[in-house]
Amino acid sequence: RDVKRVLIVAITSNRGLCGAFNNNVVKLATRAAKACEEVNQAYVVLPLGKKALDAAKRLEWPVAEGFGDAATTLFENLDFAHASEVANEVMAQFADGTYDRVVLAYNQFKNAAVQIPTEEAFLPMLPDADTKGDASSVDYIFEPNKEDIVERMLPNALRVQLYKALLDSHAAEHGARMTAMHQATDNGGELLRDLRITYNKARQTAITTEILEIVAGSEALDG
Repeated sequence: RDVKRVLIVAITSNRGLCGAFNNNVVKLATRAAKACEEVNQAYVVLPLGKKALDAAKRLEWPVAEGFGDAATTLFENLDFAHASEVANEVMAQFADGTYDRVVLAYNQFKNAAVQIPTEEAFLPMLPDADTKGDASSVDYIFEPNKEDIVERMLPNALRVQLYKALLDSHAAEHGARMTAMHQATDNGGELLRDLRITYNKARQTAITTEILEIVAGSEALDG
């Protein structure tokens, strides 16, 4: 169907002190919003995480309705059940035509030191570009039938996809915060060393000046 309205799911953290972690997601969401405007598509943002909600207010993004307080509480009770509630509502709004396309913006976890800002298609589900062209020619047997399998499997696949993005973001947040705090500790150590050197120089100067004054006074008395 024609894409007239896009839902951008922006996944951030609830807290700061994690470097550019949240700002990278805000940049992704902003870029996605501008891309929609360029082709005359309306967009709405679903913020998941307090920092995404703060950005939505600051940048005056239109915020999705029908998701309760998921923006502020989802990461306080992050499990598959709560993630599924959000995914179910997204699927329901997509099915009733509220949105024609849904994208995820989040930080993908690579390792403790590296997080990859990622924009990922969520709905509609599209065939993998790497699928071999002759796959449709294979005569598979489906039990009970293709329709039932798709009806059961696709919603679960979408729930898992959203949950995986949330877990990725949550793990990446801890990695980003660890890296940021390690860097802050190193910077603090360097600053402390510089201050100690400055203090020692000032103290040495004061001692030298005092000695010179004592010597000068003694010589004046002797003279």
